[in-house]
Amino acid sequence: MVLACKIFVSQEFIPFEELALKLKGFKVANEYAEGQQKIELVNEIKDLEIRGEMLRGTFCYDIPLHVLSRGEMKLIPRTYETVFEFHPYEKSRLFLLVFEKKERANNIANQLSKIIFLVQGKILEARIDPDTIRRYHEEHMEDAKVLFFDDVDIPNISKLSLYGSSLANTALYTEYLTHGKLWYLVTRSKKFGYVVGFTRNGIVVSFTKIDIPELSRYIISEIFPLISKQE
Repeated sequence: MVLACKIFVSQEFIPFEELALKLKGFKVANEYAEGQQKIELVNEIKDLEIRGEMLRGTFCYDIPLHVLSRGEMKLIPRTYETVFEFHPYEKSRLFLLVFEKKERANNIANQLSKIIFLVQGKILEARIDPDTIRRYHEEHMEDAKVLFFDDVDIPNISKLSLYGSSLANTALYTEYLTHGKLWYLVTRSKKFGYVVGFTRNGIVVSFTKIDIPELSRYIISEIFPLISKQE
C-alpha cells in the first residue's frame, strides 16, 4: 500500500499559536438529502497539537454513502480522516502537508484556506521548477526508477516516459529533454533508502512501506529545498 502526500504553500506566514487558535474547535454540520432520506455530514478538525517545529491535526469529513440493507438502499455518512501538518521553512515560508491522494488533498487544502483566511485560494500548490527537478534527478541518476516528461512538443504525444533499463540510456534521456520537461520521477533516496516518486506540483508518493512521520521527515529534508519561492 503506497502512502501519498501533497505539499501546499501558504501565501502568508502565520505563527503556530495563531494557526492553532483559528483551527481549534472547528466543526461544521450540513444536512444532505436524497428523496425522503436525510443525513448530517460533518467536517471537523481533531487532535490538533504543536510538536516542536510542526502543527499537526486530523481533518475529518463525511461523504454520503449508499448501502444495501435488506433489499433497500440506505443513505449513511462515511467518515474519512486525514492527517495534515504545517511546517515553517527558512523562517518566512509556511508549508502544508496533507497525507492524502491528490483530489482529496486539494479539497482539504481549500477547506483549511477558508478556515484560516476566510477565503479559498490563500493556500496554493507547491511548485518545483523544471530545471530544479532535472538537477535533482541527475544527482540521483543511478537510483532512478521511472521518469515522466510533460509539455511535449511532438504532435499527438502529451507525455514521454522512461522505465527500468531505458534509464541507463543517457542519449534517450537527453533527447527527451529537448522535447519536454521532467514532470515526475521515481527514485531511491540516498539518505533514507526509500523508493519515492514526486511531481513538480508537490505530489509525493512512497512506494516503500513507511509511516506518516517517516514520510514527513523525508519531505522536509529532500523536497522542501526543491520548492520554488512563490510571489
